[in-house]
Amino acid sequence: METVRPRSNWTFVTNHARILAMILRDPEIRLRDLANACRLTERAAQAIVTDLENAGYLTRARHGRRNHYDVTPGTLFRHPAEGNHEIADLLHLLVGLGQGTQAPLDREAHALSDRETPAPSGPEPPARLSPEPSVRLDHDRPESPSTRGG
Repeated sequence: METVRPRSNWTFVTNHARILAMILRDPEIRLRDLANACRLTERAAQAIVTDLENAGYLTRARHGRRNHYDVTPGTLFRHPAEGNHEIADLLHLLVGLGQGTQAPLDREAHALSDRETPAPSGPEPPARLSPEPSVRLDHDRPESPSTRGG
C-alpha cells in the first residue's frame, strides 16, 4: 500500500496570531525574538507587526531604544465567519499555552475579561479549552431551528 504524504506544511495558528499573542505576553519583545520563535526572518516578523499595527490590532511606541507594543482591546476577527467575535479568547488561549497556564495580561487586555456578557440561553455550552474564558464565542449567535430540541 502507498504511503500518503501531507499536502503541505501548515499549522492551525497563523504567524499573525502567534506574534500578537507573544506581544501580549511581553509588550517589549524584540523583533529578533519574535522572528526566532516563529521561525521567520526579522523582515517577515517586521512585516507582520506592521500588518497588525495597520489593521488596528496593536500600537507601537518607542521607549528609549526599544519598541513598546500595546494590544488593542475589543478587536474582532477579520474573516466574516468569525467577524462578530473578539480575538480576546484566542489570544488568552495562546498566551496561556506559552506559559503552561492562563497568563496575566496587561491592563487593557485584562479589561476584556472583566466585561460582563449576557448569560447564554439554550443547551449547556461545550467544554472550554482555557480555564477562565474572557469572552464568549459560541453563545453570541442566536439559536437556529435545527439546534432547538423539538
